Amino acid sequence: MVLFRGDIKCKSLQRRTSISVILPADNIHFLNDSEEIVPQPYKTLYLLHGLYGSDDIFLANTSIQKFAEDHGIAIVIPCGENSFYLDREDAHAYYGEYVGQELLDITRNIFPLSKRREDTYIAGFSMGGYGAIRNGLKYCNNFSKIGMISAALITDDIANYTSDSNVLRDSSFYKSCFGDLDNIENSDKNPKYLIDNCDDIPDIFMACGENDFLIDKNVDFYEFLKSRNIDAEFIKAQGEHTWEFCDKYIKEFIKRL
Repeated sequence: MVLFRGDIKCKSLQRRTSISVILPADNIHFLNDSEEIVPQPYKTLYLLHGLYGSDDIFLANTSIQKFAEDHGIAIVIPCGENSFYLDREDAHAYYGEYVGQELLDITRNIFPLSKRREDTYIAGFSMGGYGAIRNGLKYCNNFSKIGMISAALITDDIANYTSDSNVLRDSSFYKSCFGDLDNIENSDKNPKYLIDNCDDIPDIFMACGENDFLIDKNVDFYEFLKSRNIDAEFIKAQGEHTWEFCDKYIKEFIKRL
């Protein structure tokens, strides 16, 4: 297993930004003096962190590195700041374009990653779960599967938020990410709108804890998918909005790859 952490320069963000990359290479078993060779180019999961996170947070809080090694898959974790992985034209920071297209181009040029849609997946936790469904649908020609763990599916509610000292309820913060909050419903920032306007919807996997504060929003989105006859998988299980839950169900998503 190879772990790379470094900076890349990207046009979408007009600056350098950090990434972590897990590669299923050099899988040497020292106890029995054997080596397992994973064929290249590697199947790849682009994994998006949540609010307040960074590209190394999955490495610190989950056992994703060992699990990726065991399943022979590469994982690319970008730093998305607190952007909700959306394009911010006023700041010249196109996070959606970055994770949906440019990050794929850059990492495929550096590492032996598959360029095939059927070998390329996107998933995320919390804010990253929203980023995964939004960009997985907007750039549906690039991804064959979408994984949403405790996804922050908040677009139906944030227009009603007001000023608050808690960033999770503060309208000014969401305006900085989503722009005009009154125009989200019929835009590509709304996953429901994208579902109705996507020609080739990737396979969708969802998981959310029964005691998670986002459970109702996840149930609502799953019911919406069923109303559109989309065959998504939704696991509603015991748990809260925690790293323990994330660790368990991001592994469940990887098993299905």
